[in-house]
Amino acid sequence: MYKRDIYKVVSNEQLTAKSWLMVLEGDTQYVTRAGEFVNIALEGKFLRRPISVCDYDERTITLLYDVVGEGTKAMSLMKEGAELDLLTGLGNGFSEERECRRPALLGGGVGCAPLYNLAKKFLARGVKPVVILGFNSEKDVVSADMFEAIGAELYIATVDGSMGTKGFVTDVIREQGLECDYFYACGPMPMLKALCRGVEWPGEVSLDERMACGFGVCMCCSVETKSGNKRICKEGPVFDKEDLIWK
Repeated sequence: MYKRDIYKVVSNEQLTAKSWLMVLEGDTQYVTRAGEFVNIALEGKFLRRPISVCDYDERTITLLYDVVGEGTKAMSLMKEGAELDLLTGLGNGFSEERECRRPALLGGGVGCAPLYNLAKKFLARGVKPVVILGFNSEKDVVSADMFEAIGAELYIATVDGSMGTKGFVTDVIREQGLECDYFYACGPMPMLKALCRGVEWPGEVSLDERMACGFGVCMCCSVETKSGNKRICKEGPVFDKEDLIWK
């Protein structure tokens, strides 16, 4: 079930040269778990913009996004009090109820966004997750302070080695000798492919794809799985690692 409603901008903070953190106030009853997304209508744009939910509570939704085109550029220019037309309650989120002794939360770039709320929920249950975030360089690092503030076990990887481990999130796992029993991941497709092929732990990944409707009608965001083609916006964006077919 999804709902269309109008939300007000509470704050819109620039974090890096391209990354922003926006807090919206409105009806959040249809946002029920980490890994869901919202679809945002922007003036003059035919298609809505899908953005992962970073965090939510009884009255607010927090979005972490990169400025990558005209739509997200327009979002970055919005001030407090501006209004946005959102579809909420979209997507199949992470399986928060899974019993894990030591879960790993793996994010690439702003793919770290939906992992923040998931980390908070594990910590509320008394489970301390291992959070590994990967970026191109130190200047691209976002949300590290947010994860540290809530008490997660945090590791950073940068491709150029300017912060944390030099390389990728898989290099952190290897170099730190981390042993976890399940993983949750969101980020670029090459990262997710490498995780699914190179990490023995069971897990699930949140896929990123261009979308039109956002609720399963147009069929433009399908992915091949072992049980047939699935819609990323409807059956996903979260899929079990074992169900995906990587080419």
